[in-house]
Amino acid sequence: MRVLVTGGAGFIGSHIVEALLASGHRPVVLDALLPAVHTGVPPMPDAEWIHADVRDRAAVRRALRGVAAVCHQAAMVGLGRDFGDAADYVSCNDLGTAVLLSEMADGGVRDLVLAGSMVVYGEGRYDCPRHGEVRPGPRQVADLEDGRFEPPCSRCGSPMRPGLVREDAPTDPRNVYATTKLAQEHLAASWARATAGRAVSLRYHNVYGPGMPRDTPYAGVASFFRSALARGEAPRVFEDGGQRRDFVHVRDVAAANLAALVGLHELPSGGLRVYNTGSGEPHTVGEMADALAAACGGPSPVVTGEYRLGDVRHITASSERLREELGWRPGVGFLDGMAEFARSTTALRGA
Repeated sequence: MRVLVTGGAGFIGSHIVEALLASGHRPVVLDALLPAVHTGVPPMPDAEWIHADVRDRAAVRRALRGVAAVCHQAAMVGLGRDFGDAADYVSCNDLGTAVLLSEMADGGVRDLVLAGSMVVYGEGRYDCPRHGEVRPGPRQVADLEDGRFEPPCSRCGSPMRPGLVREDAPTDPRNVYATTKLAQEHLAASWARATAGRAVSLRYHNVYGPGMPRDTPYAGVASFFRSALARGEAPRVFEDGGQRRDFVHVRDVAAANLAALVGLHELPSGGLRVYNTGSGEPHTVGEMADALAAACGGPSPVVTGEYRLGDVRHITASSERLREELGWRPGVGFLDGMAEFARSTTALRGA
């Protein structure tokens, strides 16, 4: 099958391209090589290559010729520098998606796998001993300044127990990036209804692994920690290090994309199906920093108590729907994956 991978030269996209090739598919790569991530043209596998922005209608139209399905990975990611990035996020993520879907509609391409994100949920699932499942609001600056990082029950103020969020949880994006990722899903759902297309959104949790961007404000926390260790510096862990996340290896995410491409054909046309894509094994940010430091031989992490507005406290996935409906299983364990990532010498920036 001929598959267009937007953002196919990026961290996750390049692993999807490799997985497609290994499975006998014919990937077409479209990537703008944004300077915030790429310092030059990366080495590409044996795939058709189009150097263009997903907002370029003519280039997207050319890339879609003869394509049966699209894996849409092209996006600005992370929290960025500040709200001044908002226009760039909306343009790249939402206008870019709209251009792609418009050209897919005109070109008769009806199968889409979208790179979604767990950030659309805001905070994850919480249970109060008195009131059951509760949706906490945004954390207050005064609480964060005083080191009170756990969101209390919004009804009684009691401490709550974090749990696994499922796909039917309400969405509550807390920053610009999260807002654009949710808008991408709405656009994909509208496209599917209008064209009788079939769309899947894989809501990635914290993806890590070889090729992860580094030395850029748009990288993930695992990348920041590894870069610090490579310089001989201690990773700086925000809050108290107790933030729970689901760290999923990039090769497992690539495998989920292949499973989704196959599973699309079992879905009814005209709709969007969302799947959490995580390892199913929650770990704290502090545990992740410790694992990387141990694999690198130190130095040990430093817990700073600092915080970033827009960050959530706990967000961990139930990926049972993906396992049950598409037969996907993660193959890389946390400690093995972190050790491999710590030793990896490849990255999309500063390599």
